[in-house]
Amino acid sequence: MTLLLLIIAIFCFVAGVRDIIRGKMLSGVVLIIVGLLIGPGGVSIFH
Repeated sequence: MTLLLLIIAIFCFVAGVRDIIRGKMLSGVVLIIVGLLIGPGGVSIFH
C-alpha cells in the first residue's frame, strides 16, 4: 500500500510541475498539494 501511495504522489507532483510549466497555475498547484497530502512520508492524510 505504501508503494502505491508513493507512486500516486510522485505522479501527482510531476503532473503539477508540468502543468505549472505549461502555464496552468491553478491545476498545477492543486496537483502538487494533492501529491504532498497523499505521499506516504511527511504529511499523509492516510496516517
